[in-house]
Amino acid sequence: MNETSPGPPPGPPPGPPPEPHSLAPADVARALDVDPAVGLTGAEAARRRRVHGPNELRRRPTRSLAAILVDQFKSLITVLLGSAAMLSAAFGHWTEAGAILAVIVINALIGFFTEWRAVRSMEALRSLTVHSARVRRDGEVIEVPARALVPGDVVLIEGGDVVAADLRLIEASKLQCDESVMTGESLPVAKQVAPVPAATALADRVDMAFQGTAVTRGSGAGLVVATGMGSELGRIAALVEEAEPERTPLERRIEALSRQLVWLTLGLAAVIAASGIAAGKPVLLMLETAIALAVAAVPEGLPMVTTLVLARGMWRMARRNALIERLSAVETLGATTVILTDKTGTLTENRMAATRLHLPSGDRTLEPDGEPEPFAEGTADRRALEVAALCNNATLGQNDVATGDPTELALLRLAKRFGLDRGELVGAWPEVREDAFDSDQKMMATVHAVDGGFLYAVKGAPEAVLAAVVAVAGAEGDRPVSGDRLDAWRSRAEALADKGLRVLALASKRSGSAGEPAYAGLTLLGLVGLEDPPRGDVAPAIAACKEAGIRVVMVTGDHAATAGQIAEHVGLPEPDSLPALEGSAIARLDELSAEQRRELMRRAVFARVSPAQKLDLIRLYQEAGEIVAMTGDGVNDAPALRKADIGVAMGQRGSQVAREAADMVLRDDAFASIAAAVEHGRVIFANIRKFLIYLLSCNLSEILVVGIAALADLPLPLLPLQILYLNLVTDVFPAFALGAGEGERDVMSRPPRSPREPILARRHWLAIAGHSTVLTAATLTAFLSAVWWLGLSASDAVTVSFVTLALGQLWHVFNMRDRGSSPVVNEITRNPYVWAALALCIGLVAIAVYAPPLAGVLALAPPPMPAMTLAIGLSLVPWAVGQVAKSAPRLP
Repeated sequence: MNETSPGPPPGPPPGPPPEPHSLAPADVARALDVDPAVGLTGAEAARRRRVHGPNELRRRPTRSLAAILVDQFKSLITVLLGSAAMLSAAFGHWTEAGAILAVIVINALIGFFTEWRAVRSMEALRSLTVHSARVRRDGEVIEVPARALVPGDVVLIEGGDVVAADLRLIEASKLQCDESVMTGESLPVAKQVAPVPAATALADRVDMAFQGTAVTRGSGAGLVVATGMGSELGRIAALVEEAEPERTPLERRIEALSRQLVWLTLGLAAVIAASGIAAGKPVLLMLETAIALAVAAVPEGLPMVTTLVLARGMWRMARRNALIERLSAVETLGATTVILTDKTGTLTENRMAATRLHLPSGDRTLEPDGEPEPFAEGTADRRALEVAALCNNATLGQNDVATGDPTELALLRLAKRFGLDRGELVGAWPEVREDAFDSDQKMMATVHAVDGGFLYAVKGAPEAVLAAVVAVAGAEGDRPVSGDRLDAWRSRAEALADKGLRVLALASKRSGSAGEPAYAGLTLLGLVGLEDPPRGDVAPAIAACKEAGIRVVMVTGDHAATAGQIAEHVGLPEPDSLPALEGSAIARLDELSAEQRRELMRRAVFARVSPAQKLDLIRLYQEAGEIVAMTGDGVNDAPALRKADIGVAMGQRGSQVAREAADMVLRDDAFASIAAAVEHGRVIFANIRKFLIYLLSCNLSEILVVGIAALADLPLPLLPLQILYLNLVTDVFPAFALGAGEGERDVMSRPPRSPREPILARRHWLAIAGHSTVLTAATLTAFLSAVWWLGLSASDAVTVSFVTLALGQLWHVFNMRDRGSSPVVNEITRNPYVWAALALCIGLVAIAVYAPPLAGVLALAPPPMPAMTLAIGLSLVPWAVGQVAKSAPRLP
């Protein structure tokens, strides 16, 4: 079928059959039109490549630096600033226009350099593909570039290889593959050739080898049934492309606030301008007033302060081992209501450990930090641990540097804890024979020369070993086995397995010959229960999340029993949680009723879940109004990490794919760092809310000062450039100081804020209105008193109103303390940045008034001492009123 013909073969080349895991190897070969013993011809491979394309993932365009820069100008606040600049330029106020444009450029540059990191998820996925593969073509084994593989190629694999395409295995000799990055399965998977049912989940398709997974043991051969984007890795890549990241809550809230400010600005300008013109005031005066109102209404410092505060939050989180990808994601964790977490490598250590022993002396639970007493020579218990060490191919070097199968490494560590070293045992009892693990017999044996005879050390699946035993070891010696005693041991093995443990049976026998059948006439020595143990810091971290009102849900590709056991161990289920549910029992999200959706959301554990189902679960919670964080470390987690409101990847054990798809990467892989990041996120949001209230109350007071003066036919107490100076200097530094605060100490004992709550609620707008009213009253009183009482000219009185409002806004920062806190010692007075900002801004106000060059530009003049005393005194009134209001009980 692979002979070269002089002309092109008729028709298109054959493609892979659907569900090849459910077909026998001969049927798959027939569908692919290939003889596995010969492989494809070079000509046929080239023809198929022209049809199927190269074996590589689709390239996704990377985000250019220009696109990152353009994104910095897409907020409504920036549009509002630009409009104010154009309005100023249109009426010849070039200084104001240039100053506003400088603000826009500075803010854009800050955001650009902070977010200068392109998303490279697809590049990371491509890094999992290998450069070459060994294939059988034209009857010979040759090495070809991995991208040249086509459906129908016969690929040879062995221990240490990375699988170059999806293979339907046709040969498997003790073959095992590590598929944890693809499926979440923590143990290497033993492979076979026999087909499995069509409906078998991806993690259980033991007759397949998937692109990007690692061969840990044995050798085999397989028919290529999928390449490039058609492989399971390619499907995950497609999900990553489709799973566009959700806009963060902060981005949505800032946009909503921006819309409110736009309407507020337009409304006030229209009302005041129309009223003035209707009252017969000069049109030019009203246009100048409109410019002043536009400048006053726009919080020029808001984008800059927001960017700087989020950037500082990013740097602080980095010191706590949490690296942030997007600035706006800094705050998102503070809004998180649900954390969907992977199990393997996230909640667990991603290494096997023996945690339960059933020995002749009784049952033992092994604590991670315990140091058990060694067993005496010749006891049945010691014999069991000797078998665990001897029947083993792994190596445990110095400082626990390990190579080999994770299960065998766990047995070596178990023996070492009881004082047994495999090297010393083999030195005393040399190994003379090995019967390697066989997936059909489910056992392994090694034979050792001992005292003129031979010791057979056997380990394997309990059902296989129990079928070969004739005696059971005990404290009084070995006793012949009975049916009842075997049933009791089977029940013990089943009980361990029901708790999610992997169970191995240990057995041995003595013989005068090394050539006897290894699996006959055995003496049972005990059972070992192994698991991927939970990380020590996970349970306290989950408890902290629960105290903060955040629900934690496990979503894993591992078995339900194993996942449920780990979940119980770390205290994950809630009192109303339903049992673990496997992915095969989950219908598509679009097919679920409202009641079924509510029932799904009561689950604490989802097992055997595919990447597509993880996306559905995230969408389920998001559509219910939750803010979802997703943690993971495998390739299979990448689409979900990208889809979640914030994706959290593990930096040490996590795949490059997961790290590049995530918004945050934990450098220490500690789930506890998530709790710390949540705390930082909550503090940052509270700080953002504080400086927004501060900035907007200051800006509204400027609007009211100008607007009331215009409506009352008074000279303008503030000029546009003076307002801009206040907004850019005396507002920005205190606002940034508020954003840099450490926050209240009880922030993690409060429930998460509602995802539907705006960044500024009704009570905050009322506070803004109250604060701005008092600031306005103090400023206008100072202006009118300077004119009517002190006899200053209107141009000189402007300096008095400028100083009054500037200082009043500075003292106003102390009104941002939490209600009920001490007026003397609180989160504001403890903040050193506040005091530094006040000192700096007082100096800048003094320079604006007393330094001739700047004073000339701002149209200010040094006021006489009575006028300065008046300004300072009235500037303290808003602070005094605010402190009284903060101490008063909240009205119902």
